[in-house]
Amino acid sequence: MVLAREVRERLVRTVASAKSQVREVLRARIVLAAADGLTNGAIARELDVSVNTVRKWRGRFAALGPGGLRDAARSGRPRAYGPEVRVAIVATATSAPPHPEATWSHRAIAQRVAGTCFAPVSASQVGRILADLDLKPHKVRGWLTRRDTPDFWQRVAHVCALYLDPPEQAVVLSIDEKTAIAARSRPHPGRPARPGGPARQEFEYRRHGTASIVAALDVRTGEVLTEVIRRNDAATFTAFLDQLDRAIAPDKEIHVVLDNGSSHTAKHTRAWLAAHPRWHVRWTPPHASWLNQVELFFSALTRRVIRHGDFASRDDLIDKLETYAISHNEAARPYRWTYEGTPLKTT
Repeated sequence: MVLAREVRERLVRTVASAKSQVREVLRARIVLAAADGLTNGAIARELDVSVNTVRKWRGRFAALGPGGLRDAARSGRPRAYGPEVRVAIVATATSAPPHPEATWSHRAIAQRVAGTCFAPVSASQVGRILADLDLKPHKVRGWLTRRDTPDFWQRVAHVCALYLDPPEQAVVLSIDEKTAIAARSRPHPGRPARPGGPARQEFEYRRHGTASIVAALDVRTGEVLTEVIRRNDAATFTAFLDQLDRAIAPDKEIHVVLDNGSSHTAKHTRAWLAAHPRWHVRWTPPHASWLNQVELFFSALTRRVIRHGDFASRDDLIDKLETYAISHNEAARPYRWTYEGTPLKTT
């Protein structure tokens, strides 16, 4: 077998390319070995394939040239729907659904396409076509448009600087509220986790009211002071600040990180801060309350107590919230702020 120079170069490139499929490389190596004068048996032993495989691809190449090394067209049922139906399905799935629906279903898409193309198509076929295109109109992912605040990064830098280099002889606090915590109980006890299976919890629950708390995290120590509140308003918030102000030595400056919640930005609260000059506030930018370190405490509280908790009453919920805060303070450690990797973690 004699190969033209350009054909040999093409086959050599196929063998050397990391992107070539395994079957393409095997077929090219068979042809190259045959062109080097090896017998079918020798090629089969070298490439660890059967002699029939060598004969097949040598014969295909001799008859059809390089195109003979490609897979032959497979027989099968032709497509039931033409390209115009597939285009109509995609166009429908990527358009707004009819009023008042918010998302498309496969059945609704099939009905719309049938009315547009006059071609009946099943909901299951719509699902197969969309799956082939990785198009999922029934799924919605939320996102948030950040407010156009020119000082966004400047305010972020101020908060980060307070965490990284807190002022000497000053108290640094992170304060926020966690509201409407539901006290729910299950009518039947759950089952603990077992090897190969998760813990089980009754889906049905009974409501016993809600509770809200305000918390102040000491950034230097990681300790948290929590208090149950009846209302989340400026009067309640400043009453909590009064409590902190009395508890902290009068010769210490107090730096506090707050988000833009209504109780924090109300005129009453701003007047209180103006009347207490040792309090210095770092405001997180809009939609960036995650910069407030006390949110880490709330996150752990949610995961470990609230989310899968069982509370016989509102008082039971409050007791478990306070017990968790006390336990947290017994082994409290400060959170370490980093610019790379995990943003916040305990030291």
